[in-house]
Amino acid sequence: MGPLLSDITVNGEVIPAATIAAEAQMHAAPKGKPGIAWRAAGRALAVRALLLQEARARGLTPQPASDGERAETEEEALIRQLLDEAVQPSAPAEEDVRATYDADPGRWRAPTLYEAAHILFPVHAGDADALAVERAKAEAALAELKRNPRDFDRLARELSACSSRDAGGRLGQIATGDTVPEFEAVLDTLAEGEIADEPVATRFGLHIIRLDARAEGAILPYDTAAQRIRAMLAKAAWARAARDLIEELADRAEVTGIDLKAA
Repeated sequence: MGPLLSDITVNGEVIPAATIAAEAQMHAAPKGKPGIAWRAAGRALAVRALLLQEARARGLTPQPASDGERAETEEEALIRQLLDEAVQPSAPAEEDVRATYDADPGRWRAPTLYEAAHILFPVHAGDADALAVERAKAEAALAELKRNPRDFDRLARELSACSSRDAGGRLGQIATGDTVPEFEAVLDTLAEGEIADEPVATRFGLHIIRLDARAEGAILPYDTAAQRIRAMLAKAAWARAARDLIEELADRAEVTGIDLKAA
């Protein structure tokens, strides 16, 4: 465990081991292999430091945005503004959109409908102490549910911080895109009636998730699917361009304690 407990430096800026350890709790890893979560956390924090350093080097002034429920921090705003300025990929070509559809029409369906329930243990980003407390509560509740799954309704009413607790954690019918990606990704792995094996971390906190029912949508015709495919290809192009920016920043940076080339 020795190497996992060292600080990381990015162009002389120190990211303490304690900060990395706190961040690691938000990254999944197989039991008994904490190094995977630690390295993922270290890379994420090092990349964040690189982006903030570049934003400040360009003289950007933070202009936090808000979605009505949550406002960006100044650091989040700086990173967004940097990416808006530096990452501008080309729009996908129409022939690429058509080829993507033709390669697997079954991939393009109307939204999947889910009936699901959850128990939410709230955690604010960066609050390592609260995360440890809430994770312990979530794991204790999950252990109880593994012994008696029928207790989900009762535990949701007693423990959940979501308003759905009044319905025993039931979210009603939700569709693809209605929840955050981490939540939906778990729903797609569960069989009907199954409870996820581990608490699921999202920006809202930790969730115990149960899938009650799933109805997969019908295959969409090309003209209907094309807009979704364009959006997907544009997102992939943006991600490649963002990765190229990060690789460029990493290549000219002095980084110790983590190998960003392995990210």
